[in-house]
Amino acid sequence: MSLTDDTVNAANLADPTAAFRTYRGGVTTPLNADTVTVLQSMRAYPSISLLASTAPGRLLDKADATRLLKLAAEADARLRDEAIDDRGPLLDMLSDMISRAVHEPTDRAVAFFVSRSHQCRVTLPVPVVDRCVIDPTFATRDLVRSLQHSPRHTVLLLSLDEARLLHGHGTVLSPAPGNAFPAHRRTYGRSGGRDAERYHDFLRRVDRALGAALRLNPMPLIVVAAEPTGSKFRRLSRNMSRLAGLVPGDHLKTPTDALSDLVRPVLDEYLRSRAAEALELIDRRAGEDRVLRDVDTAWMAARWERPEMLAVEEDFFYPARLAPDGDNLIPADDVDHPDVIDDVVDELIEIVLSRGGWIALLPPGHLPEGTHLALTLRRR
Repeated sequence: MSLTDDTVNAANLADPTAAFRTYRGGVTTPLNADTVTVLQSMRAYPSISLLASTAPGRLLDKADATRLLKLAAEADARLRDEAIDDRGPLLDMLSDMISRAVHEPTDRAVAFFVSRSHQCRVTLPVPVVDRCVIDPTFATRDLVRSLQHSPRHTVLLLSLDEARLLHGHGTVLSPAPGNAFPAHRRTYGRSGGRDAERYHDFLRRVDRALGAALRLNPMPLIVVAAEPTGSKFRRLSRNMSRLAGLVPGDHLKTPTDALSDLVRPVLDEYLRSRAAEALELIDRRAGEDRVLRDVDTAWMAARWERPEMLAVEEDFFYPARLAPDGDNLIPADDVDHPDVIDDVVDELIEIVLSRGGWIALLPPGHLPEGTHLALTLRRR
């Protein structure tokens, strides 16, 4: 089934699922750094990216399905205008993937990626700007933003007698791999209570195991402990460099869904501190004349200089085509034209990440008016 203009007819708008009843397959992919890396490594034209906000729920609702149909029809129309000969199989796969989405749980957004060599669907925990992108690369900016809004993290649940270690991503918490946790204080030995493990020795043993775990999986750390245990552990620990925050209280037996609710405000504050860190870095590099604040110079410098950090306001999109010299950009408003890069910012993010820089996606208005982005550079 191809998603032609005729697909989006009155009947389908009344019942969007009717268009997908011939579904026979599809591919889903978890949201993680590996997924983003793989998608960013793909180069093929056409690469179709559909992104749409959705209402969280047990099933995709009809209004969201209707918008996905319209975006798919837009992809079909653009490929027809470009006379892409093998568009049929690409659109069939897109149709199949949307069909599966109609019958599965949703979060705040969904993204579909289809090319001749790669197809996947990714569910996102943050809303997006609905759009259809057809470029030589996939549009991954919202995946990067989602990872920033729900970073992987480590949660240490601690008391003077017991410690557990969890890994978190989004709202999901699960036991960390390895056999060092859960850990329990030894309360007796060969001579009875006299050989019991001292509290400080137990906390140091936990800290050594924590250090080994964080070396294998570097992540922001959240410590969950009642006082004064939490403060004692922070003073003796050698692994507080990535401490995101402390949740007070004894929650070793708290269900993971409730624990996730307790951890979320700490993560949100950590993310705000990362945004503040980005703005402070821009100020420092400005004093060293190592900040670029417009798309054109940032585009050039990201490829020829040593990019350190790219800060971009989340709602800033910049369609453009490459100038004849292959380096400079020409702003464009005819986004549907095959020569136009739908969003240069998305390409810029990929370049900076591939060259070892980091990304700060900021709320609108956080950068000086009229700039919308800032690229800091390392020294040569």
